[in-house]
Amino acid sequence: MRKGDVKRKTKETDISLFLDLDDGSLISIDTGIGFFDHMLNSFAVHSGCGLTVTCKGDLQVDGHHTVEDIGIALGQALSQALGDKAGIARFGQSFVPMDEALGFCALDVSGRPYLVFDAPMPQPVCGGYDTCLTAEFMRALAVNAGLTLHLRCEYGDNAHHITEALFKALARALRQAVAVTGGGVLSAKGVL
Repeated sequence: MRKGDVKRKTKETDISLFLDLDDGSLISIDTGIGFFDHMLNSFAVHSGCGLTVTCKGDLQVDGHHTVEDIGIALGQALSQALGDKAGIARFGQSFVPMDEALGFCALDVSGRPYLVFDAPMPQPVCGGYDTCLTAEFMRALAVNAGLTLHLRCEYGDNAHHITEALFKALARALRQAVAVTGGGVLSAKGVL
């Protein structure tokens, strides 16, 4: 039962998020930011995870609090779902092409949060989504899930394609990393 359920309410956002690592049949995303909904939906589909997200955020300010806080909630849900991380493959990596863009992700479900993000965005906005928020989301996810997360855009001219390639690469790498491959924790220390 690898599931995580997070409710997060602040003065800036009210989030309900449910993650199921083993049953991707339920996907429902409503953040108030259409492009971000599209990215989270792509993440869910390509990771094979069930994901439901509802968020009421202070979008009259901008999308920053909504995007970052959903990253926090998703990271917490992933941490819940993985528990002591026994039996998982731990590492994952993926290249994903999206038209002219090529995104790369490598990650380690290490318990040591770290983000390396190398993906300049040629356009500052996709729909109502500020493209600089992709790094904020990834940082919040990495910190709260305990991921060592490396993301890079190899090349690309379109911020939509770059962002989507990164979300899909993250999804595919995560799918590898959380796959159940054995019984114990994959660490020389015996714990992650």
